[in-house]
Amino acid sequence: MAHCVVPEAEAILDREFKVLDKGFIRLVDYLGGDARIVQAARVSYGEGTKSYREDAGLIDYLMRHEHTSPFEQVALSFHVKLPIFVARQWIRHRTARVNEISGRYSIMKDEFYLPADADVAAQSEDNKQGRAEEPMEAAEAAKIRNLLDKGQRAAYEDYSSLVEEGLARELARINLPLSLYTEWYWQIDLHNLFRFLSLRLDPHAQKEIRLYARTMLEITRAVAPAATESFERNILHGVRFNGAEMAELKRRLGVAGKGAPTEATAGMAKAGNAAPRKAPEQGQEPLLKGKALERFEEKLRSGKQI
Repeated sequence: MAHCVVPEAEAILDREFKVLDKGFIRLVDYLGGDARIVQAARVSYGEGTKSYREDAGLIDYLMRHEHTSPFEQVALSFHVKLPIFVARQWIRHRTARVNEISGRYSIMKDEFYLPADADVAAQSEDNKQGRAEEPMEAAEAAKIRNLLDKGQRAAYEDYSSLVEEGLARELARINLPLSLYTEWYWQIDLHNLFRFLSLRLDPHAQKEIRLYARTMLEITRAVAPAATESFERNILHGVRFNGAEMAELKRRLGVAGKGAPTEATAGMAKAGNAAPRKAPEQGQEPLLKGKALERFEEKLRSGKQI
């Protein structure tokens, strides 16, 4: 198979998808699509063209069974404009190739992220790294936005003055805040892109980076729709259970025989502060206790809202 052309991807190349107040994502290039995944998986049998339904079934099988290398044959290149605090979270995903604008060579633009009133919230009481679900009152939110805006303006005025006075740009930039917008080109293969999306679409991720991930998911759908659908079904909206949790799930479902905890799963249940080893029969006390049971219950209730 020669160069793989995906009409839906071609239609959105270089199109800006707005994110936040001043940010965007553009798909600037792509390598392969669903057909490339299928070709890579069937390399032992030649090209072996199949129907779309059969190809989608193969892709789904690969996704479910974590045969990841065919997905690595597809790559996407993005141009992203984003606040620096989002970029610092994003860059933790080290499986991509990145080229970012440099404040040592370029004059940084007077562009800062200012959250909307609805996104201004107090520190969460039960989540040390996130905000509360309910936004602050409108008057308090407006006051905070004004303070943020005032600080951003002052920082940029100082930066501009230092540059005009001849200070090296690499030094003049150091007091600029994390709300400043930066830009980069970000290239990643499809397997690692799905890993990025699974983490950054999670409700526990910061809202601002979730918005970028949500836009990126839709762009990816244009490049590889069958793979993206399989990712959503099996990974994004799926839940993994450890050995102890699986034993508890089987107990609740009344699964006998193979449902009984093995030495390994019983040991894991014990490590999770579980009750003594028993066959997973309905009506029996939960095998999990305390925090381990709470985490299990949360998984059963979970349904990722993206």
